[in-house]
Amino acid sequence: MRQRSYEWSDPRILADAVTGMDGIEFLKRIGTGDLPPPPAAQTTGIVPVEVGDGWARFELEPAEWHYNPLGTVHGGILSTLADTALGCAVHTKLPAGTGYTSLDLTIKFTRAATVDSGLLTCEGTVVTIGRRTATAEARITDGSGRMIAHAVTTCLLIPSD
Repeated sequence: MRQRSYEWSDPRILADAVTGMDGIEFLKRIGTGDLPPPPAAQTTGIVPVEVGDGWARFELEPAEWHYNPLGTVHGGILSTLADTALGCAVHTKLPAGTGYTSLDLTIKFTRAATVDSGLLTCEGTVVTIGRRTATAEARITDGSGRMIAHAVTTCLLIPSD
């Protein structure tokens, strides 16, 4: 039997911090370690790499505990990686106090991922942003640069007032 254990920070730290800064500053502070990663990132092993205006890049090193019964990385883990990059790309465009939530997520898997796939990278990019919604697209590639999946999302923007 294999074991895994991990720790996470109080999620209220992030919830309190997010209201006082714009999206790109907030995400950069997570990336530098000034703010802790969200508990979901600690659980899945998704790591922020870099963010910029309208884009976000994350990585995931596939592990056995990501596997489905077929011996490949579970589609839900890949979907979580894509959703993270997509949502954070949108977040980079938002002013302080504006939130968002995913309205939908469409993902197409193009090949299986395993521990032999190497480091998975997902970059999300904003396609459009309006007053109420934003759309973004992302690609997940393996350590050899082959596409594992591609995804799109629409996010509902939630102003602070």
